[in-house]
Amino acid sequence: MATRVHFRSLVLLGAGSLILLALTLTGAVGEPAPTAMAARMDTVPQTVTPPRIADGLEFASTPLPLERLGVRERMEKELLIGTFRHSSSLLTLKRSGRWFPLIEPILVDSGVPVDFKYLSVIESGLANAVSPSDARGFWQFMEPAAEEFGLRVDRDVDERYHVEKATRAACAYLNEAHRRYGDWILAAASYNMGMSGLSRRLDQQQGESYWDLMLNDETARYIYRLYATKQVMEAPEAHGFMLAADDWYSPVPGRDTILVDSVDDLAAFAREAGVSYNALKTLNPWLRSGKLPIPHDQYYVVRLPLR
Repeated sequence: MATRVHFRSLVLLGAGSLILLALTLTGAVGEPAPTAMAARMDTVPQTVTPPRIADGLEFASTPLPLERLGVRERMEKELLIGTFRHSSSLLTLKRSGRWFPLIEPILVDSGVPVDFKYLSVIESGLANAVSPSDARGFWQFMEPAAEEFGLRVDRDVDERYHVEKATRAACAYLNEAHRRYGDWILAAASYNMGMSGLSRRLDQQQGESYWDLMLNDETARYIYRLYATKQVMEAPEAHGFMLAADDWYSPVPGRDTILVDSVDDLAAFAREAGVSYNALKTLNPWLRSGKLPIPHDQYYVVRLPLR
């Protein structure tokens, strides 16, 4: 028997009723619910479920205060971004196999919580990045701050690209900020907006912690990104990232050469050392020109590939 639907009746139906009507006309309503769901699932290219915030999640021994207004939703946003921005998250995971073994001991030696390795992740993705404001390297130092914390920056040498030295400079900054605030979360926030800017916000808003403050969009996200990055990178499989043992980048083996005299021609130096100019520059990205001037009271350690 044909089913007739008058136009006037159709207009009065709500969205939910229209769906029910469509299912009725196709006979889907009569199917058992599990069977109907299974049939629909067969045609869906993928299913997506939101990641859950890990129980007891901490950063630098500071629990995430989920009971505070807005914290859960902001954290879920950053966790969703970290989980579903697949290409950048995968690249960072792969790079961590190479760089975390270098960064972690420096943090420990400097008295900075090892969780701060994730700060270099959100700053640069563990790459020698250059920001629109000309911050550079793994730790994204601006030139004045780099020089303040002991890094050489000139046309020949830019130690913001020297991962070990830049990590030590970042530790010096974080320790200074921690002495000022007595709180690692505020120290981390100041890394993004500067100590003077953060101190002004604390005074103006009469706040005592990061969670009390209304901040600019970037710094307001910054700490949540640290927590989310830590959660994803400490349990990648739980967030859908399946890496085999050989997917992780390994530290590049090499040998160190100590230089006390200036090198006027790095290409000639590389040839004499039995390596390519490309290999020399790749392992020492802080060498920014074709020469290495060395002051008389200093020395430099250059990394070379194994023969």
